[in-house]
Amino acid sequence: MDPKHASVNGRDRSQRPQKSHRDVADALRARIRSGELRPGQRMPTQARLADEFGVERGAVRQALRILQSERLLTNVSKGSPATVALDPGRALTGPGAPPQPTMVALAPRIAEAFAAPHVEIDALCLTSISLTLAIGEPLRRIHAGELNPAKVDVRVLLPSRKIDLAFPAPVDVTAAGRLRRHWLAQRNAQGQVLRHNLLALRSTHGIDVRVTFRALPFTPPVKLYLLNGAEALFAYYTLTRREEEIDHEHLEMYDAEGTQSMLFAFEQGAALRDTTFVEQSHLWFNALWETISSELLFTS
Repeated sequence: MDPKHASVNGRDRSQRPQKSHRDVADALRARIRSGELRPGQRMPTQARLADEFGVERGAVRQALRILQSERLLTNVSKGSPATVALDPGRALTGPGAPPQPTMVALAPRIAEAFAAPHVEIDALCLTSISLTLAIGEPLRRIHAGELNPAKVDVRVLLPSRKIDLAFPAPVDVTAAGRLRRHWLAQRNAQGQVLRHNLLALRSTHGIDVRVTFRALPFTPPVKLYLLNGAEALFAYYTLTRREEEIDHEHLEMYDAEGTQSMLFAFEQGAALRDTTFVEQSHLWFNALWETISSELLFTS
């Protein structure tokens, strides 16, 4: 057998399906996520990886650069082997990471934001359900004594009860009133739970907490979370046609599953593009807050 076709497991490389650099990146990413490759561990050499996956070294280097851009690897070069990042869990959810569903990515970022002495969270969303769920983790850690912020400021922009929503929208327009009442009940319930859980920190832990809601005169096509002035988490509300039981009747509607929206993370200082996005997101949020938004009341 020609040595150039030999692999570490003895199989003929020429007989295996051709892999791309993305296939290699996917396989190595899975090993990092599973813990097979541990934080701080040196990777196999590029030559060995090329032999294992049956690809050229150039494809291996491309794969390693992808993982480095995701902050899963450090010290990627043509020379010594790369190293698994010391905190790959942070890399999987933090700025620069691949987008993930809101329910996966938001909670760990919110929890890290609560490690600051002064927590500042701004959110623009449809019902605040994702934020309410994500706040649960830092609240648990505060009650466990693991986090101890001195001050928490939360501002939330939600659609006004006075507008006709662009979505959720019923397929049958005659059900518009019923669907609107259902959405409004969800908006009010989630907002009240979020406010109650945060304000309770005043009496239980002596934390200075302020939670403020304002109403938007439009349906937001995106969701946005701004954390401690340093991070922006952004996702699109992508509409689908689905069915839900409301008031004991099945109703077809066009709606967006906000908890499953893919969340993109940007960090101030990570790169010029990220810094600009965070700054412009703050300007946009503040402009909405200070101009066309109005007082929000949790009423039907």
